[in-house]
Amino acid sequence: MAQLALLGLVLTTVVTPVLGGVKYPDCTGGPLKANLVCDTSAAPATRASALVAAMSNSDKLANLVNNAPGFSKLGLSAYQWWNEALHGVAHNRGISWGGQFDAATQFPQAITTGAAFDDALVEQIGTAISTEARAFANNGRAHLDFWTPDVNPFRDPRWGRGHETPGEDPFVNKRWAAAFVKGMQGPGPTHRVVATCKHFAAYDLENSGSTTRFNFNAKVSTQDLAEYYLPPFQQCARDSKVGSIMCSYNAVNGVPACANSYLMDTILRKHWNWTDENQYVVSDCDAVYYLGNANGGHRYKSSYAAAIGASLEAGCDNMCWATDGTQPNAAPAFNSKLFSQETLDKAILRQYQGLVKAGLFDGPNGMYRNLGASNINTQAAKDLALRAAQEGIVLLKNDGILPIALNSSGTSVAMVGFWANTADKMLGGYSGSPPFKHDPVAAAKTMGITTNFVNGPLTQSSADTSSAVSAAQKSNVIIYFGGIDNTVEKESQDRTSISWPAGQLSMIQKLAGLGKPVIVVKMGTHVDDTPLLTLPNVKAILWAGYPGQDGGTAVMNIVTGVAAPAGRLPVTMYPSSFTSQAPYTNMALRPSGSYPGRTYRWFKDAVFPFGHGLHYTNFSVSVASGFPASFSIQDLLASCKGAAYLDLCPFPSVPIAVANVGSRSSDYVALGFLTGQYGPAPYPIKTLAAYRRLFAVAPGQSQNAMLEWTLGNLARVDEKGNLVLYPGRYTLLLDQPTATNVSFSLTGAEAVLDKWPQPPA
Repeated sequence: MAQLALLGLVLTTVVTPVLGGVKYPDCTGGPLKANLVCDTSAAPATRASALVAAMSNSDKLANLVNNAPGFSKLGLSAYQWWNEALHGVAHNRGISWGGQFDAATQFPQAITTGAAFDDALVEQIGTAISTEARAFANNGRAHLDFWTPDVNPFRDPRWGRGHETPGEDPFVNKRWAAAFVKGMQGPGPTHRVVATCKHFAAYDLENSGSTTRFNFNAKVSTQDLAEYYLPPFQQCARDSKVGSIMCSYNAVNGVPACANSYLMDTILRKHWNWTDENQYVVSDCDAVYYLGNANGGHRYKSSYAAAIGASLEAGCDNMCWATDGTQPNAAPAFNSKLFSQETLDKAILRQYQGLVKAGLFDGPNGMYRNLGASNINTQAAKDLALRAAQEGIVLLKNDGILPIALNSSGTSVAMVGFWANTADKMLGGYSGSPPFKHDPVAAAKTMGITTNFVNGPLTQSSADTSSAVSAAQKSNVIIYFGGIDNTVEKESQDRTSISWPAGQLSMIQKLAGLGKPVIVVKMGTHVDDTPLLTLPNVKAILWAGYPGQDGGTAVMNIVTGVAAPAGRLPVTMYPSSFTSQAPYTNMALRPSGSYPGRTYRWFKDAVFPFGHGLHYTNFSVSVASGFPASFSIQDLLASCKGAAYLDLCPFPSVPIAVANVGSRSSDYVALGFLTGQYGPAPYPIKTLAAYRRLFAVAPGQSQNAMLEWTLGNLARVDEKGNLVLYPGRYTLLLDQPTATNVSFSLTGAEAVLDKWPQPPA
C-alpha cells in the first residue's frame, strides 16, 4: 500500500484486519486486573480513562481505525468496529458465521417497518436484533457495536439506499430511531450493543453522472438542515443518547461531513449536548480517504495525512477503511502536528468508554453475557419478523377483489414475476443468513393453493410473455410479483428512472388483457403506478417493500385475508415525470419556479400520497368534543418551566374514537397532520404531527385513543434554523385522505423553542 511508505515516528507496524469476533479481556487473572477499567463500581469515564492512561501514543494511534489491533501489553485483543445489523445480524467484516451461528433472524427493511407506524414493533425488532447480535459477540462471532440504524430522510425516490430508511418524513424517522435505538441498546446502564445512527448528514445520493457520494457537495439551506435533514440525528444524539454516530461521505455546504466541525462539534456535541457519555463518531468507510487528494474525492486537503488531521480535529474519532490502499495511518499526521495530543486522547477515550458501556470489561457475570445460541432464531423472533412484514404491507388499490379465497377446490392461481419464488430478493441490502426464506410461491403451496408459476423480467426492456399467458389462461386469478430489487437500487447505485421497467409493464398489460382479475404485488421502493391504474383488470395493488425472511407468507396472508392490511405509505409516490422536474442534486424542499418541491409537505401531484393505505373494512374517525379552542403560548411555556428542551414539552393530547363500520377486524393507523398559515411563508401543504396504530378493531366496535404530541410538533423552523412556536390558527387533519379535523388557535407572542447555532461565515 502506498500509504505504508509514509510510516512515521510513532507507528511502524501494519495493522491487519480482525478476522474473529470480540475477545473479552481477563479482568481477574490477566494484566488488566490491576487497572481501574475492570472495576465495575467506577464510573465509565473513570474506567476508560484508566485504560487510556496505560497506553502509549503508538498504541493510541494504532487504534484509531476500525480494525483496531488492541493493546497486547494489557491483554486487550484486536477489535473490529465494523459490524452491521440494519434489519438483522448481517454479513460483513466484523461478523463470522458457522456452527450454531449459521443463521440470524432477518426482519423487513426499515422502509417496510416504517410503513407500519408502530413504534412498539420497531423497539421489539431492535431488541430482537441486538439480542442475537450480543449472542454472536459472546461466542466470538461479532463485536459489541453495530452500525445501525440508517435514519437519513428518503428525500429523492432515485436514491439506491432509501429502503434502508424508515421513509421521507423526519418526524417519522425520529420516532422510528427512538424506538430502534432503545431496543438495540437496552434500558441501561449497560448497553446490549452500541448502536450507530448514520449517515450524518444530508446523505442521500450514491451517483448521478460524474457526481458521486465521494465528491458530492450537498448545498443545504440552514432552514432545510434544521427542519428536515437533522431532526432524526437530534433524536439519536440529544434524546436517545445513542452510543455512536457515523459521519457521511458527502460534503455539506463545501465542507466534507467527516471534517465538518460545524456538524460534529457545534451541532452534535455542543448544541445537542452529546458529550455526557463521551460518545464517539466513526467515519463511513474510506470517507476520510476521499477528503484528501484522491481521485474522485473532495480534494478538500492536499494529502491523506492532512485529511486525517482535519477529520480528527473536527470531531471524528474512528476512521473506517474498506479498500486496498486506503488504510489510514494517523502517525504521520500526528508527528506533523496536524492533530493534537488532546484530540488523540479524546478520540481513544470516547471509543473505549463506548466499550466500557457495552460491558467489555465487566467479566463473565456481566450483563448480557449469558446470551448465546439459544437466543438466536427463537420462535418469538420468527413470529415478530412475520408480524412486522404484515404490518408494513400497504394496500394501494382494491376494487373489491381482496381478500380472496384461493384454496378452494378447482381454483388455481397464476403466480408470475421475478420475485414470486426468489426468496433472497425479499431481504434487501445488508442482510445475513436467515433460518429460512419463504417466498410467495412456497407460502401458497403451504396454504394448499394450486399454483402455476412463471418467472418474469426485471429490468429487461422486453420479455417473452407466452409462458406467463399460458399459465394465466389455465388459472382463475393472476398475481403478478414485480417492482424492483437490489440489482436496481442499492448502495453505490441510484436509479435514473422511477417508471415501471418496460418489460414488466408490457407483461402486466398482456396479462390484464386476458379478461381475468390481476393482483399486482410490488417489491422494492416505488415505481410510478399510473399506467396500472388505467388497466381495468388490475383489480388490486399491494406494496411490500423488502419484507424479510417470511415476506412471502406475509404477502399471501394479506392476499387471502388471514391478515388485514393497515400499513401506510412512508414516502410519496411520485409520477415518473418528477425525475425531469427535480434535479437529483437539488437539496431544497420547498417549490420554486418550475421546481416542484419534495415530499408530501411541498409536492402536490402524487400518484399515491404519503400516508395512503386502504383496508379490508371501513372506519369512521372522530375527535371527542371539548378539545380547547385556544391556547396561550406563554401559558404553555410556563407549564413547562425548567424543561431542558422546550420542544419536548407536551401539548394537550387529542382524544379520538375509531369505529370499525365494516365487516372485518383490522388494525388502523391514525395519522394527524397539521395545516395552517402560521410561521414563515411558504406554508407547507400539511405536516405530520402525531400518529398511533390501533390494533384489532373489531367490526361494530370502537376504540378510543389519545394522539400525543409536543410543542415541537406544532412549531416551525425559520430561515435561520430556529424552531419557533407561532401564534395563529391550526387545523389538525385526521387520516389520508382527511376523514375529520379539529381547529384551535395559539395566541400571544411567538416563542423560540430551540435557537439554532449559525454556520460559520
